[in-house]
Amino acid sequence: MTNTETRPVGPEPARTRGSRKNRGNRKTGRTRKASESTAATTIRTRGTRLLAVLFLAPTVVGIVVFTVVPIVGSVVLSLFQWDVIDDPRWAGAANYREILTDSTVLVSFRNTLVFMVLAVALQLLIALVLAIAVNGRMPKWLRSVFRSAFFFPLVLSAASISVVMKYLFNQDFGPVNWLLGTVGIPSVPWLTSENGAMAAVVLAYVWQQFGFSFLLFVGGLNNIPKEVHEAASLDGASGVRKHLAITLPLLSPTLLVASVVGIINALQVFEQPYVLTAGGPGDSTRTVVMVIYETAFEQLRFGEASAVGVLLFALIMAVTAVQFRLSRRYVHYQ
Repeated sequence: MTNTETRPVGPEPARTRGSRKNRGNRKTGRTRKASESTAATTIRTRGTRLLAVLFLAPTVVGIVVFTVVPIVGSVVLSLFQWDVIDDPRWAGAANYREILTDSTVLVSFRNTLVFMVLAVALQLLIALVLAIAVNGRMPKWLRSVFRSAFFFPLVLSAASISVVMKYLFNQDFGPVNWLLGTVGIPSVPWLTSENGAMAAVVLAYVWQQFGFSFLLFVGGLNNIPKEVHEAASLDGASGVRKHLAITLPLLSPTLLVASVVGIINALQVFEQPYVLTAGGPGDSTRTVVMVIYETAFEQLRFGEASAVGVLLFALIMAVTAVQFRLSRRYVHYQ
């Protein structure tokens, strides 16, 4: 005969009911705490996002108002003829056809490209050589003096620097020709000949702008591990060999940044040729931005000026795209 266990039938003992009630309360408490924690996390996340939006808003609004809107406005205005006095008249692509057949505009683009090549190449070369020299063995205070001295021209007004340079390059009483005369070199017509005027504009521009590239190169050189140069010295590499085989490849990302910024700035040059030569002699130093200024504010042809600006913007974008395309092959990241 099998013994079967029988459970009493009747009300559940109070202890059992109490333990189940306690477990339910603990479970409910954990659920409530989890909900409160989730709600607090959600509130903190929303607060963080709102704070980020508040911090980013001034920059975004500034970019939209002072960059995006003018670009779009210039593209739209380039399709109209407008002299400020009369109402704008639709012109379509006529403005572009006119400027592409204008010899002054074409010459200005050629001058700007020539200036860009000369100025950026000289700027990067001087900045790199000086950065390597300053980064060598010298007291820290002297290194700081050189850094400040080379960067100082960048904070000055380009117009004021151009006025001083116009005096320095004067053919009759300028100090530059006087110094050349002391070593037997005849007077150079810096501002009255085509080649001399372009050289004077390039030198004035580079003197002011190379400080930015100089600081970039100093920072890049400081990021190169010293152990790499020490290992090359142990292998018998000379100073020039170390810079060509080690410094330049490791400095290529900095070179990319300096060249991109330098080319963008050089394509928009205005103050130096405007003050030094007024675009002359003839049109030998007339740049694209000078043409935009003269067409818009002297001739009141804002539609054509906007069309020239759109072409300059397209040129800058194309050159920058080519640089980044080439960087995939020639830029080496550590």
